[in-house]
Amino acid sequence: MDSKTLRILEYPKILDKLASYAAFAPSADLARRLRPTSDLREARRRLALTEEARTLLAASDLSIGGARDLRPILEKARRSAMLEPHELLDIKSTLVAARNLARTFERLESAYPLLADLAAQIPPPLGLIDAISRTISERGEVLDSASPALGRIRRDLQTVHDRLMSRLQRLISDPKVTPYLQDALVTMRGGRYVIPLQADFKGRIKAIVHDQSASGATLFVEPLSVVEFNNQYRELQLAERDEVRRVLTALSQRITENAPELQHMLEVVARLDVTFAAARYAETLKASPPGLRAIRPRKGRAHPGSVIRLREARHPLLDPESVVPIDVELDPRTYALVITGPNTGGKTVALKTVGLLTLMAQSGLHIPAGRGSELSVFRSVFADIGDEQSIEQSLSTFSGHITNINRILKRAGKRSLVILDELGAGTDPQEGAALARAILAYLLGRSVTTLVTTHHPELKTYAHNTPGVVNASVEFDLETLRPTYRLTIGLPGRSNALAIAQRLGMPQEIIEAARAELHPDEVRAEGLLDEIHRQRQEARQARAEAEAALQEAEALRAELAARLERIEDERRAVLEAARKEAETQLETLRAEIRALRRQLGRARQPLEVIEQVQERLEEVEEEHLPPVERRPAPAPAGAPPPAGPLRLGARVFIPRLGAKGVVTAMGEDEAEVQMGALRMRVRLSDLQAAGEPVSPEEEALPEASAAASAPSAPESGLAPSPGVELDLRGRRVDEALEELDRYLDAAYLANLPWVRIIHGRGTGRVRAAVRDALQRHPHVVSWEPGGEGEGGDGVSVAKLGE
Repeated sequence: MDSKTLRILEYPKILDKLASYAAFAPSADLARRLRPTSDLREARRRLALTEEARTLLAASDLSIGGARDLRPILEKARRSAMLEPHELLDIKSTLVAARNLARTFERLESAYPLLADLAAQIPPPLGLIDAISRTISERGEVLDSASPALGRIRRDLQTVHDRLMSRLQRLISDPKVTPYLQDALVTMRGGRYVIPLQADFKGRIKAIVHDQSASGATLFVEPLSVVEFNNQYRELQLAERDEVRRVLTALSQRITENAPELQHMLEVVARLDVTFAAARYAETLKASPPGLRAIRPRKGRAHPGSVIRLREARHPLLDPESVVPIDVELDPRTYALVITGPNTGGKTVALKTVGLLTLMAQSGLHIPAGRGSELSVFRSVFADIGDEQSIEQSLSTFSGHITNINRILKRAGKRSLVILDELGAGTDPQEGAALARAILAYLLGRSVTTLVTTHHPELKTYAHNTPGVVNASVEFDLETLRPTYRLTIGLPGRSNALAIAQRLGMPQEIIEAARAELHPDEVRAEGLLDEIHRQRQEARQARAEAEAALQEAEALRAELAARLERIEDERRAVLEAARKEAETQLETLRAEIRALRRQLGRARQPLEVIEQVQERLEEVEEEHLPPVERRPAPAPAGAPPPAGPLRLGARVFIPRLGAKGVVTAMGEDEAEVQMGALRMRVRLSDLQAAGEPVSPEEEALPEASAAASAPSAPESGLAPSPGVELDLRGRRVDEALEELDRYLDAAYLANLPWVRIIHGRGTGRVRAAVRDALQRHPHVVSWEPGGEGEGGDGVSVAKLGE
């Protein structure tokens, strides 16, 4: 990409914004070195990486953890210098962060494949984490376990220190010595332990003088009796220092040997962090990924095959609260745009927005524009915007622009985007307009996608009469005398000079005299443009009012739906409480029946009456204690029908399975749903519409894939589905088991992933027999009781498999 264009379009400022979201210096520097790519596949990969990172960060707070900037440390290691403990800890922290990232994305590979591929490039820690942990403590101290010699030296050092301090403590506690001391304490001078002796008693204690106080009243002396201990202590200190240096040097040598791998690890972590930074920046901008299209020139046509379709695009460097979104769309026959309008009306901002968003998209950054925006991937982008005056090169503003445009004309081609601001300005208007037309014609002849702004009315006519070119304008509010910054494609800008002068109080006779100087065709054209702009404004206002009314209706519909949900929740709560109360009473009655049965049994009385009562109790339970299910909320009056009605070929979502499928058959209460090689019957209440119905050709695909992926099935496809539920309530044990066995075989042949067996609670005999059969059945992988609201202990859910 042209470096001058990057600067003109303020691309470095975007990179500075991106770098501000980086977690550490290497990724910030990498962000500032980011450049747009002209390779379509690479640009799409970058955008997909950013999209994956946004999805991941929305679901977690993943970051690069404790990664540090290791570049100065690695440079020091390459010179074979000894690394300090805190530098080794920075290496360890970065290694741990990189290892955690690699492990995280290894676990999330299926959900975030591109990020996982990038994280897979992180090299293994090479044993350095353990080596540093064995050597350096978290406080940056070399551990005793760093080497056997260091451990031995430190043990000897502690022993000598204890003996030395013990000898000195006895000395300062001696009643014969205490009167000579300034204070009964032990201190250190010159690396040796000493005691404070009053200068007046010099010579009373045999000692070596090492220092004296500022007043001269105190001498710091080393008693001769501890000289040997001090010598040993000092020698061991030096030995400890040398061994620490040897240990750090050896560890530093390992870092030197692995410096290339560590450098590569740092680069991969930095690339991951730049991706996370791009995701955070996109969230701040409320950006979206644009669709990227290849430039495909067609033979015999001047159009280069480029695409520019930006919806509600915003300049990323302007205040998002005040910036006015613009729509820029070139239809399939247009590849040049001529924008006219008043100064400070937003023409230059519109050009910069298109250019900058193109560069961002080709860099893998999401753009502040609405979804559905599309851009071509250009091989090069050129821009001439702003004041090119150069005092040093003796160039005027006009000369500076012409110099830059001449450079662009030499390099631009069919796969280029050229942006020219105020084309033909800065010189004689007539010559400037002629030159502007010639430059635009030259670019059109070379099939270059071109965006220009101008004040020359001749270019409006040229754009109107030339195939491939379209006029556009920025609007101006004559009431407030302020630009609206809205871009209107298809209409040239109006000349508002006379209207503005009149609004500002210019005498009417002057306004009329000036209008008389205008050609009648120009006056009629301006009047026609005024009428078109007025009608467009009225249409825009009507559309805004309609959208506001629609939003209000949607809000009321949502509020009504929420109220109905709350009412349904209250209904279910009341019914569930009543059900539980009835269940408690029935359980009490069952306990009484069991007690009565035991009493009659002990009295050897007939039990027929009790059994009749118990059977009636089970019937009452199954009739009146079903789980309370949520009823679908009725659609509000006047609401549109739900998207994707359940009919043959409709796409549906099964929340219980978390899977999507296609309806292949319909019943009164159930539907048959095809999900790849799996076909199953599901209750209509368990299905949700998931989108538009498939075409007949698409509808045939799942059946073909099912036959191809299930060779063990009959040639006609999978076995018929028996449904996902089997109701055994009211059956005797032997009947229930026989029906269960047939059902499980049919469900297995139909490739159902799971089934629900409804057996009720009752006496528990059927339930126990069913669960024992499920435990031993060869097609059942596992089973569990029904969940809350699913029947609880009166239902068993079995998972089927090999």
